[in-house]
Amino acid sequence: MAQWRAHLLRRAAVDGADAEALERHLREQVAALRGAGLAVDEAFLIAVKRLGNLDAVWREFARVHAERLWKQLASEPAGAGAGASRVETAVVIGLALTAAAAIKVPELFGQPFGSAAGMGFYARNAALFVLPLLTGYFLWKRGWNPVRGAWLAGAFAAGAVLANVFPFAPQGMTELLAALHLPIALWLAVGIAYAGGRWSSVAGRMDFVRLSGEFAIYYVLFALGGGALALFIELMFGAIGVQAARLLQTWLLPCGALGAVMVGAALAERKKGVIENLAPMLTRVFTPLFAAVLLAFLVTMVWTGRGIDVDRDVLIGLDLLLAVVVCLLLYAVSARDPQAPPGAFDALQLLLMVLALAVDAMALAAIAARISEFGFSANKVAALGENLILLVNLAGSAWLYARFLRGAGTVAALERWQTAYLPVYAVWAGLVVAVFPPLFGYR
Repeated sequence: MAQWRAHLLRRAAVDGADAEALERHLREQVAALRGAGLAVDEAFLIAVKRLGNLDAVWREFARVHAERLWKQLASEPAGAGAGASRVETAVVIGLALTAAAAIKVPELFGQPFGSAAGMGFYARNAALFVLPLLTGYFLWKRGWNPVRGAWLAGAFAAGAVLANVFPFAPQGMTELLAALHLPIALWLAVGIAYAGGRWSSVAGRMDFVRLSGEFAIYYVLFALGGGALALFIELMFGAIGVQAARLLQTWLLPCGALGAVMVGAALAERKKGVIENLAPMLTRVFTPLFAAVLLAFLVTMVWTGRGIDVDRDVLIGLDLLLAVVVCLLLYAVSARDPQAPPGAFDALQLLLMVLALAVDAMALAAIAARISEFGFSANKVAALGENLILLVNLAGSAWLYARFLRGAGTVAALERWQTAYLPVYAVWAGLVVAVFPPLFGYR
């Protein structure tokens, strides 16, 4: 703070009274960010950057001092917090090793990983090997709450029962749907643990949205690094006539995949609050690209007169595409200054939502026609429900965004709508896991 004040007096040509007023404003910003859970150094850097948007001199100060942040990202914090940081690092490593070992435990009971018979078991239970540990980590970080812990433990116990007591047909559709939807349902439990007592607030849920985006980026980077490592291992050992493929498939891949969940989430939690987050930055890059792809897709459909083929893989791909659009909207909103006026990027966001709504409506029409012609099946009903949920989310978001662009609404209303809608996805995923298998004869 003293450095900032000296810089202001030296370079900005303001008197002491003005500097004092600006310092009070800066301290208020720091206090608000500290109240949101940021460390004091992170809060100071972000507050200075926000002031830096007002004047070129302050922008220079923010740039010079923000450069120190990159060094902090890879280093341990100094001072009294270093011991706590080492304890947390040890806890994360221990939980990552536990998750890596957990997936090998079923082999002790005759369930070998990689076998055709065990494929369904490991797919259904993949989330249960690591998400309870991740939830426990966040409960420990936020301060243990016995009541909240008991509810979350009950959710994981219910998931474990549903994943393992139903007599699924081997490689059937209901088994695949359960394997895909159980992690979505249980991710809500992780979010409640992460938010602590703030889950009922918009800010608490939005913080979890930010964590999820940063975690996804870290996890993809880990996957790329792990793939490169596996390739080097296979090439190096193959050069001396030793085949390492079996070791990679049964040990490195499953154990590394689960351990990386713990490490990635812990890194996203630890490095939160930096001046520029990766997820919003990538949103800026990919929003125009996804808008162009959706527009080209719709134009091609009209030009060729071809409808959407209601195939399982196509339905999954469309749902993922629409989910990505929702995520792009979420992360754009999470990084936006609520006081800033509408701009060109906001108009682009609205265009993306309108295009996604058109694709969703066409997909729903194709699914309804398929059901009318061939009857209900598990994958069609699941796709129908997910597309309806996405349709409502996108329609509400587009309406609120259009109001904001006209000056009749606020970004805060859009944040409330988006974050309040998150449990809907988890509830639907839970219904698919619990109701669809018996409803469709476990096929």
